[in-house]
Amino acid sequence: MLRALIVEDEPLAARRLADLLARAPLPVQVLGTAESVAQAVSLLESLPLPDVLFLDIHLADGLSFELFERTVVRCPVIFTTAYDRYALQAFKVNSVDYLLKPIDEDELTAALHKLRERSYPAGVPAAQAPAFDPALLVQLVQQMQQAAPAATYKAQFVVRVGEHLKVVPVDQVAYFFSLEKATFLQTTEGRKFVVDYTMDQLEGLLDPRRFFRLNRAYLAQQTAIQDIIHYTNSRLQTVLKPAPPDAQVLVSREKVNVFKGWLDR
Repeated sequence: MLRALIVEDEPLAARRLADLLARAPLPVQVLGTAESVAQAVSLLESLPLPDVLFLDIHLADGLSFELFERTVVRCPVIFTTAYDRYALQAFKVNSVDYLLKPIDEDELTAALHKLRERSYPAGVPAAQAPAFDPALLVQLVQQMQQAAPAATYKAQFVVRVGEHLKVVPVDQVAYFFSLEKATFLQTTEGRKFVVDYTMDQLEGLLDPRRFFRLNRAYLAQQTAIQDIIHYTNSRLQTVLKPAPPDAQVLVSREKVNVFKGWLDR
């Protein structure tokens, strides 16, 4: 049985991946789930060595690439991300693979078969496979940045209003939020519309200089952040305009420093 560790800061995405792995033709045991780089480091250093690491690129406390700077990863890695397929072609080498969100069950099965063939070429357990090379990852990231075309971000969203379609320019978006398994676009004029994107997908589609993922449920444009207040446990509370459904929209402790850096650029 293959043993897997899931590193994913979206609980719904983590549960869905765990469910897919439970139904996979190749038996997979999930050793644990981490939401941040810090938690992933802790699990990798305390749990038995997994046969595969499912790793999201954006985590609660930064980019998952930081994981390779803080600990030695000795198992194959499969990136799970909403990023563009072209930009991730560079990762599809050696023991590195990727799956685009939402993860397709057939693609997951194919990735597991590939992993099985690589890890057990002649009955050799994955634990004896060569250590993952962080320098290789750095090189791949550099190649990806050089090869990928200039980033383009969404300029508008098409939403449904009854039997009609309405175009909402990004300049009129105050923030996005998730509620009861749906994702909503909140305009600066106080209207809200359902959009057919997950929060992870939106994070990759919007200009990161203008939008920040405050927590799992809120992705806000800077102009919508009216005030920032110190909160308990080293967290920050944001005051958004228009007023959001949640009374308090907090910046998690792991993201506070990143958030401050985003504001002070």
